[in-house]
Amino acid sequence: MDLSFGLDATLLARIQFAFTVAFHFIFPAFSIGLASFLAVLNGAYLWTRDEAYLRLFQYWLKIFAISFAMGVVSGIVMSYQFGTNWSVFSDLAGPVIGPLMAYEVLTAFFLEAGFLGIMLFGREKVGDALHMAACLMVAIGTAISATWILSVNSWMHTPAGFTMGENGQFLPADWWAIIFNPSFPYRLVHTLIAAYLTTAFIVGGVGAWHLLQGRTQNRGVRTMFSMAMWMAALVAPLQIIAGHEQGLNTYEHQPVKVLAMEGHFESSQDGIPLILFGIPDQEAGEMRYKIEIPRIGGPILEKGWGASLDGLDTVPRELQPPVEIVFWSFRVMVALGFAMLGVGLWSLWARWRGNLYHAPWLHRAALVMGPSGLVAVIAGWITTEVGRQPYTVYGELLTADSVSPLAASAVGASLVAFIVIYFTIFGAGILYILKLMHHAPERGERGMDDGDGPIRTAGITPGNVEAPDHNPHPAE
Repeated sequence: MDLSFGLDATLLARIQFAFTVAFHFIFPAFSIGLASFLAVLNGAYLWTRDEAYLRLFQYWLKIFAISFAMGVVSGIVMSYQFGTNWSVFSDLAGPVIGPLMAYEVLTAFFLEAGFLGIMLFGREKVGDALHMAACLMVAIGTAISATWILSVNSWMHTPAGFTMGENGQFLPADWWAIIFNPSFPYRLVHTLIAAYLTTAFIVGGVGAWHLLQGRTQNRGVRTMFSMAMWMAALVAPLQIIAGHEQGLNTYEHQPVKVLAMEGHFESSQDGIPLILFGIPDQEAGEMRYKIEIPRIGGPILEKGWGASLDGLDTVPRELQPPVEIVFWSFRVMVALGFAMLGVGLWSLWARWRGNLYHAPWLHRAALVMGPSGLVAVIAGWITTEVGRQPYTVYGELLTADSVSPLAASAVGASLVAFIVIYFTIFGAGILYILKLMHHAPERGERGMDDGDGPIRTAGITPGNVEAPDHNPHPAE
């Protein structure tokens, strides 16, 4: 049986890496933000001794543990592909990316692993201060991990600080230039904000689900929804600004990618249009049925109203990325970003009117938008990575020259195995997370260690009824 599906080994290796990265990326995108959310909840409990914060901490801690574990496992599996499908790339770029990946393990992963057990199981064993420190260390560790990984990936987009060896290897010449390459600061900010927004909308979606089930008197539900909507309202505008700044940086260093994102097949004179929608036809080199706004593309790219632009018609076809994929994935990301902003502003309006917890249409919108952050980060990753093609190291190393000398059928067989195993194992994990989310946070919410029993808070027992609304939660 031929498992190559009529595709060559290079394309199959790209599809396999894309599949495993997409599956992996959703877990760090969630756990980075959730680790910080848990640190905030724990800190708020220690500051106020309000049991609602502790209840939410216990509730989301179990979900974090599962997400973190699946992220680690999927990341380890993904890394093996550097040696199997991309051995040539690993050999040539290894002197640069190898040490950076090692730094991620030695700093972030060890930090997370060292304090994770205390965070999950240590509240009753080490005291509040050390437990809070562990929560902060795990949150910081997830951010440091993202920093190193993004430094590696950004270097592949904007390579700097290297020299070429006689055998074609990339040899480090300036580690500061390698780590802080031109696109790294912009992509780090954009990605971390995306992770926080992803978590906010998942938390908000869970809160909205329970509000729609009539649990408006549950203070844990109210608190999680309120905090999530504050994050959406305050951070979504910052993300749009950060995305714009990254776009300008991309235009400076990878202009062909921006041309694909914007669908500019043809060069423009006396004004750059903003193409909203259309059907890209890369073979014909044109955008069919396009809807555009004249001239406004110039100011967006920080050019004048009458600026000119060299389009994809000035770029050899073999050096262009797949425009259809980049064009539409970019629009999915942008549309979801503005939808997040809309939900955030809607929540401010509902909060101002005093019906944040009694606005069913807002709750329905927040529920629908629950997975929007995950979709947006995957769409953004597709835009970034597919837009880099045909290179693995932009302008220096072609993807076709990076793949291992494998038969297409062998790569296809491993791809099928990955799909079956991932959907089985990680699908089961995701279903269990959804099961945990299905119940509302309640008094007596158990922690990770069943031996700890219900939450121990003075004056509160599992049999107590919910606190009345005349004692509003600080987050509300």
